Amino acid sequence: MTSAERDALVAVAHAHAAAEAAGDLEATMATLDDDPVYELQPMGVALRGRERALRYYEHFFATVMPTIASYRLRSEWVTDEGVGQEYEMTVSGADGDRRHAIIGILLFGDDRRLSGERLYASDELLRFFFGPLLDQAVPVDGG
Repeated sequence: MTSAERDALVAVAHAHAAAEAAGDLEATMATLDDDPVYELQPMGVALRGRERALRYYEHFFATVMPTIASYRLRSEWVTDEGVGQEYEMTVSGADGDRRHAIIGILLFGDDRRLSGERLYASDELLRFFFGPLLDQAVPVDGG
C-alpha cells in the first residue's frame, strides 16, 4: 500500500467516525463497502452485510446516541489494516451515568471504503449498541 493510498483510506475512516458522531445515516453508510462485517469482541460474534449495518445504525442513532452524555477519543493508531480508535464514553440511563471504554478498529476494504469494524467493549455496552440485531449474530469465523 502506498502512502497516498493509506492516507486516502484514513480519510475515509475519519469521515466514517465524523458521520457516526453527527448521526448522519446516509454519510455513514456511504463509507462502507458492499459486505461490511461488524465483529464484536470479546463476545466472539459478528454481523455481516449492508442490510444489517443499516439496521444497526438506525438502532444506534435512534436509541443509543440520545443517551451518550459524553465521549472522548483517548488514542488513535493507523496500520495497513485500518484505523484503531480508543474511546471513553459516558452513557446516561435510569440508574445514572455509566462510564465505558471501547476500542473500535475501522477496517480498510476495497474501493476506498471500509469493510466494517472490530469492536472491543463490555458485553453490556455491545448489547446496548446492537440491541435486537444480536439475535442475528454468528460466531466469528476466525478470519
